[in-house]
Amino acid sequence: MRRKILVEGVETEHQLQILRDMGVDYAQGYLFSRPISKRDLIELLEKKA
Repeated sequence: MRRKILVEGVETEHQLQILRDMGVDYAQGYLFSRPISKRDLIELLEKKA
């Protein structure tokens, strides 16, 4: 079926490694970033550009 898998709520490197071993395509959660405001997101993206 070639579907992409996104897992939410990843909080530790160990969880991420398990998910990678399982073939998960994308992950998000506190391991990567706490929730941020729209304004902060825009500023972050502008700095990266």
